[in-house]
Amino acid sequence: MSRETVINAVSAEKIRTHVEHIVSKIPHRAAGSPNGRKMAEYSQKAMVKAGVKDTVIHELPAIVSFPEHAEFRVQSPEDIAIQANTLGHSLQTASGGLSGELVYVGSGAFEDYEGKDVRGKIILTELSYSPARHEKQRIAGLKGAIGAVMMNWGPPDNEAVPFGSVKPVWGNPTPDNYDDEMPTLPCIGIARAAGLKLKAMCAKKPVRVWFRTHVENGWRPVQITVGEIALDKSPEPDDFVMVGGHQDSWPGEAATDNAAGNACMIELARVFNKHKSKLRRGLLFGFWTAHETGTMAGSAWYADRHWDKLREHAVAYLQIDQPACIGTTTRWSTASNAELKTFHQSIEDELLEGRNRIWHRSAKNGDSSFFGLGIPMMHGEGAFTDKELKASALATLGWWHHSVENRLDKLDWDWMQVHIRIYAAYLWELCTAPVLPFSYQPVATQITDRLDELKRAGRTVNLASTVKRARAFAKAAEELDSQADAWRAKFEAGEGDDDAARVINRAMKRLSRMLVPLQSTAIGTYGHDPYGFTPQTTMIPSLYDIPKLARLKNGEERWMLETKLVRDRNRVTDTLGDAIAIIDDMKMQLS
Repeated sequence: MSRETVINAVSAEKIRTHVEHIVSKIPHRAAGSPNGRKMAEYSQKAMVKAGVKDTVIHELPAIVSFPEHAEFRVQSPEDIAIQANTLGHSLQTASGGLSGELVYVGSGAFEDYEGKDVRGKIILTELSYSPARHEKQRIAGLKGAIGAVMMNWGPPDNEAVPFGSVKPVWGNPTPDNYDDEMPTLPCIGIARAAGLKLKAMCAKKPVRVWFRTHVENGWRPVQITVGEIALDKSPEPDDFVMVGGHQDSWPGEAATDNAAGNACMIELARVFNKHKSKLRRGLLFGFWTAHETGTMAGSAWYADRHWDKLREHAVAYLQIDQPACIGTTTRWSTASNAELKTFHQSIEDELLEGRNRIWHRSAKNGDSSFFGLGIPMMHGEGAFTDKELKASALATLGWWHHSVENRLDKLDWDWMQVHIRIYAAYLWELCTAPVLPFSYQPVATQITDRLDELKRAGRTVNLASTVKRARAFAKAAEELDSQADAWRAKFEAGEGDDDAARVINRAMKRLSRMLVPLQSTAIGTYGHDPYGFTPQTTMIPSLYDIPKLARLKNGEERWMLETKLVRDRNRVTDTLGDAIAIIDDMKMQLS
C-alpha cells in the first residue's frame, strides 16, 4: 500500500459533518462547563466510531476562568461608553471599578515602554502576538501599571470584541510560580475600531478611563480525550506519533478554533486505523482542554502524568489548530523544530501545488506542552500574506479570532481537503519510515548561528568555548545525517536492516530529548516557561540576557546576572557534548 492510498482516503466532507455538529450542538465549549464535558464525550464517541476503541476521557483539576462582559468608560476629555469583555484570569476589580490615566504602549513588549512611565496608570495595547496577551499583562505588571486594555486586531473598522486569557502560568500553577506568574492586573478587551479612537485621543491629550471587570476564577474538574492506535507487531511497536489540538473554546461557534482541528483529528484517526497493519509506529490523539481559559492545563497535565511513556516512545508531535481559514489559500506556514524541517518541506513542495510557503522555528505557544520532554513538534496551515497581515494589524488567525464572529462561514472546505491530505502525508511518513525522517544539520546551524551572534557579548561567561563545542556538534550532525541517508537508501533498495534502523532512531530520539529543551525553553526539562515569555522569541532562550549583561556596569545586578548566565552556558555546553557522545555511540553500534 502506498501513501497515496491514505491521502486519497481522507475527506473534508467527513470533517465538515463533525464541525457542523460541534458548532450547532456544543457551542461555547469552556473547560469546566457542561459543554466542555459534552465536547469530551463527543470526541470519545466519534473516535470509537472511527475504530479507535482505546479512547478514554481523563478528568483533572485545573484553575480556569469564566470571564463575562466588562463595563468601560472614557471619563475625560469626554464621556464615552465602550463595549468590552473581561479577559480570562483577569483580576476582579473592586466594586467601584478602576480608574486611571490611559497610556498607549504599542504591542506591549518591553521595548514599547521606553520613555514611558506607566506606574499607577492603565495601559492600552495592541492584541498582536508580539508578545501574547499573557506576556503583555506580565510586562505591564512589572512596569507598575494598574490595569490593561487590549484592543482587537483586524481592519480599522473591526467591531468584534475579543475574548482571551492573560494567565502566564503554563498549565496549573505550583507553589514555586504562583506568586510570580499568575496574573496581577485586571484586563479587558475592546474592539479595534474603539481602540484606534482611544489611541488617537491619547496622542493629543491625557485620557482618563474607568472600567469594572466581571470574572470567576478558580479550580474546576475539566476533561481531555485521548485515543490511541496501538500496534501489536512492528519493528518499533511501542513508539508512536502524537497528534493534538484543544477541544475547548470561547463563546459562540468557534468553528476554526478549534472545532475544525478536532474534526481533522477524528478523520485522520478513521483512515489510519484502517491501515494500522502497515504502520511501523502507532498514533496517539490528544483532544486537550483548558487551552483557552487554563493556559494549556490539559496538555501540560498529560505531559506531566504520562512522562515515562512520552519520554521513551513519542517520536514527534503534530498540532492541529485552526486549519483552512478563509482567505489563507495562497500561502502555507509551518512552524517546527528544525530537525523536522527538511522532511515536512519535501511533502509541502509536492502537495501545495506551487503555493508560497514560509517556515518559522517552533516556539512555545498553542498546546506545545512537550518541549521539556524533548518531543519535536510541528504545526502547519494556510496563512495570510504579509500585505494582508499589515492591513489587519497582524491578525494571523483572522479578524474574527476569539470572538462570536468565529462562525462556520470562516472555513474554506476546498482548502480543508488540501490541509487534510498534507496532514495525512506528514503522519504516513512519520509512522512508516524505517529511519525517522529527521535531519540534525539544520539544528546545528541554528545553534551555531545563535552562539556566534552572542559570542562577543558573552566573553565574560566563556561563550567562545561553547561555540567550539557547537562546531564539533555540527560536524557530528553532518555524519549522523549522512548515516541516516545511507540507510534510507538501503531500505529503498530492499537491503535495509531493522536493527540498524532502531539504533539510528534511538539516537535521534535521545538527541531530541536534549536538543529540543535547549533550543526552545529557558526553564529546561522539568518545568514550563510562562506563555509568550519574551526569551522564547530567540533560539536558546536561556541565553537571552547575554546582550543585557554586556551593557551592565560592575555591581550587584551584573554580578547576579553573570552568575546565572555562567550556569546557563554550562548547561548549553554540556548538552552539546552529550549530543556528540550519542552520535559517537551510534556510529560504534553501526560499525
